[in-house]
Amino acid sequence: MEHVILVDDAGTPVGTADKSAVHGRDTPLHLAFSCYVFDSRGQFLCTRRASGKRTWPGIWTNSCCGHPQPGETMEGAMLRRLADELGLTPSRWGMVLPDFRYRAVMDNGIVEYEICPVFAAFVDTDPVPDPAEVGDHAWIDWRGFRALVDTGALDISPWCRLQLDGLAHLPAQPRDWPLSEPPARWREPLAPPAAVPTASGGA
Repeated sequence: MEHVILVDDAGTPVGTADKSAVHGRDTPLHLAFSCYVFDSRGQFLCTRRASGKRTWPGIWTNSCCGHPQPGETMEGAMLRRLADELGLTPSRWGMVLPDFRYRAVMDNGIVEYEICPVFAAFVDTDPVPDPAEVGDHAWIDWRGFRALVDTGALDISPWCRLQLDGLAHLPAQPRDWPLSEPPARWREPLAPPAAVPTASGGA
């Protein structure tokens, strides 16, 4: 069973919840991450969420998202999900938007509400996606991707759209982005199971 780590507004863990039950009309604030993957040519790996996903199924988005598990570091969660979802092991990586958070509501009322630091990762191989997680994928020039989004030609997830606003302040070429270590609060194992009570989550 996969969990999410519930947090207060400052990002301090206050409990855990079953991931399959937590996303509803009153989703509590919880921890997540996003990752943008690039290859040696500087191409961006854009992925489409599998049609069976509870939130924003079938929508194009950044390369990989996920939730750290109790006792896991944020960086460890990112590397685990890259391997599980895409079969990728990056050659270098780092955090680019450590303070990103958002709240978004689907047309059916389901809410996503996350503190979601953003990583960039660079790989030397093509992905082998898990079809339960990824419905499609494409390598695309980063500037071209931004243009498709800006002109409305490509509909993307709400978190990806908001993250692009922050990433716009970085150098134009992703290979030149400053990759930093996660802040101290994300370098320690998050919410050790023995120290954090279990919460039931949303509907």
